[in-house]
Amino acid sequence: MAKSARFKFRLYVADDSQNSAQALANLNAMCEQHLAGRYEIDVVDVFLEPARAMADDIRMTPTLIKLSPAPVQRIIGTLDQLERVQQILNVAPRAA
Repeated sequence: MAKSARFKFRLYVADDSQNSAQALANLNAMCEQHLAGRYEIDVVDVFLEPARAMADDIRMTPTLIKLSPAPVQRIIGTLDQLERVQQILNVAPRAA
């Protein structure tokens, strides 16, 4: 994958629940560390935008969807297992 690939994520959360806040914090930290300047995060609260959640077939929160680059991937949970999350999302650690 090209180093300049732009990542687009959509994170579905449930209001300000602890798990949702933790998932957002973990996602932000990973992106800043490994994708600085090459990512966009769209946060969707399922209570405020239930139609969007239904359109994306969201059944649990927090749910992260990597929209681009392809392939589209989904992860449910707080994203606290950083190495596994990076592997699923195909986010390579920055070279030292």
